[in-house]
Amino acid sequence: MKQQQFGVVGLGVMGQNLARNIERNGFSVAGLDLDPAKVQQAAAACSGADIHVTADLKEFLAHLSLPRRILIMVPAGKAVDSVIQGLQPHLAPGDLLIDGGNSYFEDTRRRLKALSGSGILYVGTGVSGGEEGALRGPSIMPGGDPAAWPLIKPVFQKIAAKAPDGSPCCEWIGNDGAGHFVKMVHNGIEYGDMQMICEAYFLMERVLGLTPDDMHGVFEEWNTGVLNSYLIEITSKIMATKDPETGKALIHVILDTAEQKGTGKWTSTVSLDLGIPAQTIAEAVFARMLSALKAERVAAAKVLTGPTQKFGGDPKAFVKSIGQALYASKICSYAQGFQLLRAADQEYTWNLDFGSIAALWRAGCIIRAQFLGRIKEAYDRNPGLANLLLDPYFTGAIADASGAWRTVVATAVQLGVPVPAFSSALAYYDGYRSAVLPANLLQAQRDFFGAHTYRRTDKEGVFHTKWE
Repeated sequence: MKQQQFGVVGLGVMGQNLARNIERNGFSVAGLDLDPAKVQQAAAACSGADIHVTADLKEFLAHLSLPRRILIMVPAGKAVDSVIQGLQPHLAPGDLLIDGGNSYFEDTRRRLKALSGSGILYVGTGVSGGEEGALRGPSIMPGGDPAAWPLIKPVFQKIAAKAPDGSPCCEWIGNDGAGHFVKMVHNGIEYGDMQMICEAYFLMERVLGLTPDDMHGVFEEWNTGVLNSYLIEITSKIMATKDPETGKALIHVILDTAEQKGTGKWTSTVSLDLGIPAQTIAEAVFARMLSALKAERVAAAKVLTGPTQKFGGDPKAFVKSIGQALYASKICSYAQGFQLLRAADQEYTWNLDFGSIAALWRAGCIIRAQFLGRIKEAYDRNPGLANLLLDPYFTGAIADASGAWRTVVATAVQLGVPVPAFSSALAYYDGYRSAVLPANLLQAQRDFFGAHTYRRTDKEGVFHTKWE
C-alpha cells in the first residue's frame, strides 16, 4: 500500500484546497471525511493529484506514513474534540495532530494539556487567506508543542504565501495556544479594518453623494499609496461591480446586515480580561451587532431625528481627509492589537516576536498590506516597543493626519453619520497621549460610595476619606 506523507481530516472547501496546495508543493496527501458526498466531491476536485480520499478512518490511517502528520480542518468547537477523540486511540507516540481551524486559543491550551503525556504532538495553527489563500498560499501561524515544528516546517513554509522579499508567511509563533491567539488577534484587527473602510465608504456616499463608480476610483487611488492592502483592493472592485439582474451597483442591492463568526468578539473579550483598551476592535464588533437590528433601525428611522444640515466644504479635499482619517485610525487599531499581543505574551510567556508576526501578515492573509512592513520595521528598531504610536514613523504619520482626522470625525458628528471606528480610534489616541485623565474623579467616586480607597499625587500610600 502506497504511503502518503500528509493527512487532512475535513474535506470541505478549505480542507480540499489545503490538500491540493500541499500536494502541488511535492507532498502526497491522504484525505478523510465521514460525509461520502464530500469525499466524492473531493475526489473529483483532486482528480489527477497524488491525493487519496476516503470516508473510512482505518483506511485513512493505513495510508499515512509514520510519524503521521494530520491536519484537522473541521469547524471550531465540539467537532475538533470529536475528531481528536476518534483519532487518538489509533495514534502512536510521535504522531502529530494539527488543528487548522479558527479554534479559541483556550481550547487549544486545553487540548494540549489533555494530550500531554500521551506522546502525541499537538499544534494549533491559524490559517488566513480564505479559500483562495488555502489553495494558492495562506498566511500560517502555528503554535503548540515545539517538538512538532520540525515535522511541519518543510510543508507549511512551502505552501505558505511568500512576502515581497520572498520569505514564507509562516513561522513558529510559540508554545501553548500562541498560534491560535495570534490568529484571533489577526481576525480582530480584520474586523477593525473592514469597519473603518465601511465608514469611509459611508461618508463618501452620505456626506458627498459619491456614486459607487466614483468610489471605485477613490479606492483604486488609495490602493497605490500608504493604504495599499487587499481589503482596499477588493473594495475598489466591489464598487465597480454591477448586479446582473437589475443593472444597479451591486453594493446597493446587498442588505445592510453584517454577520460574524465570533473571532472579533473573542478578541474584544480577551482584551477586557487582559486589561488592554482595544476599543476600536470592539466598536467594529458592536457595529456588526447594530447592523443586525435591521427591523428596529428601520422603525427607529421613522421616529428618531438627527441633523438636517448639508456638507458645505470642498468635496475633493474631504475625500483626501477621509483617506487620512482611515490611515490614522488604522494605525491606532493595529496599535491596540499589538498591545494585546504584548499583554498575552507577558501573561502566558510565549516569547512572541512581534516583528515576525507582522511579517507573516504581509501576504496571503486578509489584512495583508504594505503598512505591515512599517510595523515590522518598528519592531526591528525597537523589539521592546510598548506601543506602535511611540515609533517615530507612526508618531509622524499620526501628526500629519491629525487635523484631517479630527475634521472628518467632527463633520460626521455634525451631520449625523455614524463613524464608531474612526471616533473610537481618535479617542484612544487622545487618551493615550494624555498625561492626565479624569480617572482621579472616578477613583474619588469609588471611594465615596464603596470605600475603595485611592492613591495621592503628593505622597505614597493608600488613602480613604470619610466623605460628607
